Amino acid sequence: MAARPVTLGIDLGTTSVKAALLGAAPGDPSEFVVLASCARAARAEVAAESSAAGPQGREQDVNRIIQALNECIAALPRQQLRNVGGIGVSGQMHGVLFWKTGQGCEWTEGGATPLFKPRAVSHLVTWQDGRCSSGFLASLPQPESHLSVATGFGCATIFWLLKNRPEFLKSYDAAGTIHDYVVAMLCGLPRPLMSDQNAASWGYFNTQSQSWNSEILKGSGFPIHLLPDIAEPGSVAGRTSHVWLEIPKGTPVGVAMGDLQASVYSCMAQRTDAVLNISTSVQLAASMPAGFQPAQTPDPTAPVAYFPYFDRTYLGVAASLNGGNVLATFVHMLAQWMADLGLEVEESTVYSRMIQAAVQQKDTCLTITPTVLGERHLPDELASVTRISSSDLSLGHVTRALCRGIVQNLHSMLPFQQLQEWGVERVMGSGSALSRNEVLKQEVQRAFPLPVDFGQDVDAAVGAALVMLQKNLNQKS
Repeated sequence: MAARPVTLGIDLGTTSVKAALLGAAPGDPSEFVVLASCARAARAEVAAESSAAGPQGREQDVNRIIQALNECIAALPRQQLRNVGGIGVSGQMHGVLFWKTGQGCEWTEGGATPLFKPRAVSHLVTWQDGRCSSGFLASLPQPESHLSVATGFGCATIFWLLKNRPEFLKSYDAAGTIHDYVVAMLCGLPRPLMSDQNAASWGYFNTQSQSWNSEILKGSGFPIHLLPDIAEPGSVAGRTSHVWLEIPKGTPVGVAMGDLQASVYSCMAQRTDAVLNISTSVQLAASMPAGFQPAQTPDPTAPVAYFPYFDRTYLGVAASLNGGNVLATFVHMLAQWMADLGLEVEESTVYSRMIQAAVQQKDTCLTITPTVLGERHLPDELASVTRISSSDLSLGHVTRALCRGIVQNLHSMLPFQQLQEWGVERVMGSGSALSRNEVLKQEVQRAFPLPVDFGQDVDAAVGAALVMLQKNLNQKS
């Protein structure tokens, strides 16, 4: 009897690459089980001094990301890889990289396990990039879209390059997110395809007409030939042009989707659920009613944005730039201080000790606004510490205040009362920073007095596979 086909899900995140193999549950093809999964740290950050954007630049080495991807896939069971019948791909939204058509990668042929490596490819300018100042963004044309344009958005980055490094753009003729690039390379696409989810995250995209603001962009000299073609997220973009690490040639690959949407898809059991993800950054998302259409004029100061989901519906999303990255910054600072004092301590030890201290410290009057990265709707409002007293300076007090600040910052963007108005009855918690931090969990329950399910140890890789799996089932039925 032929082996049951499995679906591979890939998520190309900011700090790691993840992969998951999903199969239909025995006896119930409408349910799925995770057969195997893997994660690899990308370690792809490029030193700020190497970036033409200076200290505000945030770039990643695409070679390291793809190396982590190949290692991740290679670590999965070979026999199951041979049975892969579809590949779903998601990844970090907003970012942009450039490549030369037909030269974006090279395949190693004839080896035991063929794989691809980047070739004529730029760095990935990530969503965390801060090169576009408020003044620069104000100089850009007004988009015909319900979403504003912020620094780190693909189109804003291209505008910056057009002004500051026009010769750089002439070296390439294709662009996309990191996950659009992977899909294009796997399928050998002559032009990159992009879902409306990723296009909306770049800016200058109208979700109602499903089209780029081509005339507005053209009028400003924007290189519109770099804009990818648009396709439905999860629909088949093409088929693998080579055997890839045991995955058969000719395997259908889905159009890349946003990691936010993929995460929500794997997490949201009911339309009345809100999904809270605290990883590098923070997202709180709730499903908008069928037929909902956002206002067509962007409001740059609005803390909630409406992102395309699936089947022409929207998610109301508070997306904070300040999450686990803030805790990581704090840990790094403490470790650096100790190193300056002649004491070497592992950052993992610092993290576990500070969480232990904060668990013991049930409350604090210390107030930390943790927005070290600003927020898209308040880019110039940075972090602050207030209500400092000599009795609230212990590690437990400061860590408790920092975790509370992360959650309170999110609550100020999308309050509990608004969730209630949208009909939300439960919060599904997920994300690496939340799952391993008891203090964050306590602060979430304090700020959002709803049933909270922290058992959602799922990720965008599972969601990407699930979208492909269910679309395939729907087509067969």
